[in-house]
Amino acid sequence: MATSDHDIVQTQSKTPEKGFRLLMAKYKEPIYWHIRRLVCTHDDAQDAAQETFVRVFRAIAQLDTSSSLNAWIYRIATHEALRLIEKRKTTPVSLDDDSVSAPCLAADAYVDYHDAEAVRMQRAICSLPTKQQLVFNLRYYDELDYAEIAHITASTPASAKANYHLAKDKIVKYLREND
Repeated sequence: MATSDHDIVQTQSKTPEKGFRLLMAKYKEPIYWHIRRLVCTHDDAQDAAQETFVRVFRAIAQLDTSSSLNAWIYRIATHEALRLIEKRKTTPVSLDDDSVSAPCLAADAYVDYHDAEAVRMQRAICSLPTKQQLVFNLRYYDELDYAEIAHITASTPASAKANYHLAKDKIVKYLREND
């Protein structure tokens, strides 16, 4: 049976080491892949994921119990991924800048380059502006609801939904144009 976020937070407050093990068991893989889809390389994803969990461990005692642990962790992970992307670029990355897309580096084993459709899909996602790319990944791959996505991206559920649908339309257009 999967451990609930409430149980993780409660265990963390009583026995930090055990609580952190529970948190890692539940979130290590999804957070790694969330970050990986943004930064693309394994090494960068590992670095950002490690920093994410260090920050989570240090700050979990301050988590508002009315907030979603899931959305809070994803928000920290998103900030770590964007920080890493920004560090690798000369110009800053902002979620609100529609003219900028997150750089998609050659993605070691992330994409099966023998699968032409997977490559096209990855290129289509990488062509999106950063915020749309982020919202699309959170909704499509991580299957988060719009309220959680809004919390992660510091926007509204309506804005998250609009960004997702814009991203989806751009991906479809990209795939049609690059047949």
